[in-house]
Amino acid sequence: MNTPLVTSLMLGLAGFILFNAIFGVKFFQGLGGYLLEQVDILAEHLGRYNTKRYVDRVKRERIVRRKENVYAKYNRMVEGLILDFNMPFTLESFTSMLCICFAIVALLVILFMKSVTLSVLITISIFIGLLTFFVMQSRAIQAERLENIMDAEDVICPLAREGVLVAIKKVMDNDEYINPALRPYFQQFIDNCENNGYSFKQAIQLLNRQLGPKFDSFAKKAIIFEYNERKGMADIFLDIVDENAVLREINLKKETIFRKMNRNFLMKTAVIVLFFLYALTVEDFRMFMLYTDAGKMINTVMISVVCLSFARSQVLQGNMGGGGDKK
Repeated sequence: MNTPLVTSLMLGLAGFILFNAIFGVKFFQGLGGYLLEQVDILAEHLGRYNTKRYVDRVKRERIVRRKENVYAKYNRMVEGLILDFNMPFTLESFTSMLCICFAIVALLVILFMKSVTLSVLITISIFIGLLTFFVMQSRAIQAERLENIMDAEDVICPLAREGVLVAIKKVMDNDEYINPALRPYFQQFIDNCENNGYSFKQAIQLLNRQLGPKFDSFAKKAIIFEYNERKGMADIFLDIVDENAVLREINLKKETIFRKMNRNFLMKTAVIVLFFLYALTVEDFRMFMLYTDAGKMINTVMISVVCLSFARSQVLQGNMGGGGDKK
């Protein structure tokens, strides 16, 4: 901008401020209120739209069996994240939030890269990396929950010979035996058996659905024991304690391997980033990497390789599974 243009803009801005001050016009306050109102209207419209899509999807899934494709895998992954992180979203609202964040990040990257194609590629890679990170954290939450369920089983099983309901009530009397995150489910089981008119089978099956596949074995044995109890039959529960001990050992070995893989990946990535930042201190290299098409392409490839390698590493770990809680 030349000097006359800058001077004109400054004079115009000064005149605008003077006009607002003299006549008491609150232009920016009104503009801010208008923008917030439009955002509120847009959010309300988006909320109604997502609610309609959620209701339609639930109705459709009751009629049509979900096909195993990329769309179904995405839905399952997002539903798992929402459940594990206890987020106040539906699948549809989460997807809308993801699209809005994607658009904002893409616009910011475009301002820096000056290339729509490369910016979209980088944004996709970044979001794959972020989703992979949250999936990794989700797996850690599931592993902790699995450990809590095994701890509860280990305490309940030796007491089950007096009856499963009696054993659970005894264990619930002490706050230290069952993790606080699981206690509401066991308390609901007790209430269902004693106050809500559920049969033992109905109550234990509901508890099984709430705790997941790891509790399948205990629930089946509990039903058999409750309705077909014979002398010495209570020992069937002790098998679960032995299985849990083996499962803990396997999970510990897997966790050690996964931790080593993740640490190696982070160290290698950190070395590459530090070397790149150091190389940017050289002016010719900085001009090439940041201001030429070839340099921007190389940057895009580097970011994509790092994000996709991270995703691939986590997929391999996910395929090996945490053990005992596969869905």
